[in-house]
Amino acid sequence: MQTPIIVLQRLVDKADTQVWVVSSVLLFAAYKIYRGSGRKLDHIPTVHQSGFLSLLPGIEFLFNARNMIQRGCDQYGHGFFKLPTIGRWQVVVNSTELIEELRKIPEDVLSFHDSVDEQLQVNFTLGPSISQNPYHIPIIRTHLTRNLPVLFPAIREEVVAAFDDIIHLKDNEWSSFNAMETMMPIVCRASNRLFVGEPLCRDPDYMDINIKFTITVTKAAGILNLIPAFLRPLASHFLTSVSTSIDRSVKYLSPLIEERRQSIAEYGKDYPGKPVDMLSWLMDDAEREEATNRGLTRRILTVNFAAIHTSTMTFCHALLYLAAFPEYVLPLRDEVQEVVDREGWTHAGLAQMVKIDSFIKESQRLNSLGCLMMERVARKPFTFSDGTYIPKGTVIAAAAHAMHIDETSYHDPNTFNPFRFVDKTKKENAGRKVDMASTHADFIAFGHGRHACPGRFFAANELKLMLAHLVMHYDVKLEEGSEARPENMWFVTACIPNVKAKVLLRKRVD
Repeated sequence: MQTPIIVLQRLVDKADTQVWVVSSVLLFAAYKIYRGSGRKLDHIPTVHQSGFLSLLPGIEFLFNARNMIQRGCDQYGHGFFKLPTIGRWQVVVNSTELIEELRKIPEDVLSFHDSVDEQLQVNFTLGPSISQNPYHIPIIRTHLTRNLPVLFPAIREEVVAAFDDIIHLKDNEWSSFNAMETMMPIVCRASNRLFVGEPLCRDPDYMDINIKFTITVTKAAGILNLIPAFLRPLASHFLTSVSTSIDRSVKYLSPLIEERRQSIAEYGKDYPGKPVDMLSWLMDDAEREEATNRGLTRRILTVNFAAIHTSTMTFCHALLYLAAFPEYVLPLRDEVQEVVDREGWTHAGLAQMVKIDSFIKESQRLNSLGCLMMERVARKPFTFSDGTYIPKGTVIAAAAHAMHIDETSYHDPNTFNPFRFVDKTKKENAGRKVDMASTHADFIAFGHGRHACPGRFFAANELKLMLAHLVMHYDVKLEEGSEARPENMWFVTACIPNVKAKVLLRKRVD
């Protein structure tokens, strides 16, 4: 049986059988993009494709998006430019001032939700109800974030248990582990401790359902975006498995849901001992079809998708830096020990681990989830303050990677400096919050503004706790013969930690 990591590896390596999909749409995309769709954007500078790829619009973007975007930033500076993608034009903004303006534009003008629906092909991969009624988002933004101090002991307990259960070591011997394959179930368990509670969060089959669902959605969305819109309903039948995932998952969640319904019927909505978790909050707010067992199960799967793939990739990016630069283990370990001695393993103590926070944030700066962030689709025409006109239907996004390595914002920006964000007196940190959950126009790993990732505070807590636990209990380094951090893998604009990368771990030796 293929593991989810193998499936992801095959997708990223572009060696999967779906290669025919790309081949079948090349001519269609080349025709469509130059059929006249770009004339409305003639006033915006263009990044032209290089060499023979100029004969096939959008193909270079498919395989070389990051470098194309950087080329546009270098050529046109701080402003707007456009480049051809498969089937459409992509407008890119590369300016902190314009990004600040972008984040303030109302949803009915430049739509974040339309962009997410398109990127993830939500109607096919998650289901229309997720797009039409995203009631889980305010729950994440409010209930989950507010309850993090209360939930911290449970998160820590699950992180400790998951590391112990998944990472098996012999005394002081080094053992090799695939980074993604090892960390994804740890993230899944820690997240589900807050989503559905114990013991279900530790059930191997339930975890397998959520991990495979995450991989399937990611894979299907990537492929569907390469297929002409009129073919997507047909293709989705072969690429997605939402109903199957719900069928498998509802068998685990239905008894839990019914048990809680019985308690509500007997003792009221706020019954004694009511679990403080995502499932409870969803049950409180769900209406009509969403309140059914299948509706709640679909929503839990969706929240898992959002949490698992982003947090796993973010943590693995940081882990590979730690393995490549093991000299940073000791200063991180010293900080954690000093804070724990003073505060214990508490939410308040975690907030004081500024080196842990900075290490992950610096990794995010150089390895965002994608080289484009804050994508919007224009529902109405709009003119920016610099005079740039955005017609209806235009797709616009911020050049995240380019902004994160811009010398006007960061000193020596291409160098990994893990404690860059510790010193608040430094020019690049002055006058603003520097913790990893804070967003700024020149740090958009979580987005920026009202549509910044609603779960970023939970993600920051989870990731910091995982890194703090790791440095306190393990030594880490690259495999023998590896001299540098494994190169990232890119799929269009997505930045993925090398799925083949392995790290060596052993029990801490002082």
